[in-house]
Amino acid sequence: MMHETYWMLRRMMRYPQAALIKWRVDIASWRRFWQDYDRYRRLAPADKKPDVKHLYPCLGDDTSQTPVEPIYFYQDTWAFEKITRRRPAAHVDVGSHHNFVAFLSKVLPVTMVDIRPLSLPLDTLGFRQGSILALPYEDESVESLSSLCVVEHIGLGRYGDPLDPDGSEKAVRELMRVLRPGGDLYISLPIEDECRTYFNAQRTFAEWYLEDLFRPFTVMEKRYIQAARLVEQRQDGFCIGLYHLQKPDDIKAVQKTIQAGLRGTKDAR
Repeated sequence: MMHETYWMLRRMMRYPQAALIKWRVDIASWRRFWQDYDRYRRLAPADKKPDVKHLYPCLGDDTSQTPVEPIYFYQDTWAFEKITRRRPAAHVDVGSHHNFVAFLSKVLPVTMVDIRPLSLPLDTLGFRQGSILALPYEDESVESLSSLCVVEHIGLGRYGDPLDPDGSEKAVRELMRVLRPGGDLYISLPIEDECRTYFNAQRTFAEWYLEDLFRPFTVMEKRYIQAARLVEQRQDGFCIGLYHLQKPDDIKAVQKTIQAGLRGTKDAR
């Protein structure tokens, strides 16, 4: 436990510095708020002056650019465009962001699968309660499937799920199981130069490892979110990989060919 104790001490030491920075930002924001309030009261006629009891301070919105979280911004628009162009008869999503599935459900029939329902209903969005480790679908029954920024969390307990060091691998295999031959899978995962576990936030994966994990699916397209940009070529370091995968029509024949190749490699050794 010595390493864990040292890590906790280092983390606690960072809190005062972060609190000081936030305090300075807050003080500057409050100063601007009261200055604006005073100027507004001077400008407004008697019947439009704001009452103190109705103050509703909104601090930090006066930025030079509209702040956007790049991962969800790019991955959701990428997947939305890909899926709507394919126009499946129905689409199933497993655990992706609620805004993504909500907007997609306004264009085509969508069923959301998650371990917990949304707190708000939407008449165009179907829901089935279930785990990505045991999807409520028969083998090869889903035409179009997505799971964006989900797989990397499975098995770490962050969302109340059971601890499982192989959770991500099992989740991918389950997604592959329910997809029908010729069906489309849209998936995003964090990529680094090697596989790592950032307990209990997420895992990251080396791309060569993902290529093995996705086999024998065909990679129809891949994009990367890196340095807050959507790009076609990945550079070294952290990024989010976006993959459009397709299950082969002759999946059993492809699997036999791969297995034969693996046996041939072992015999050669």
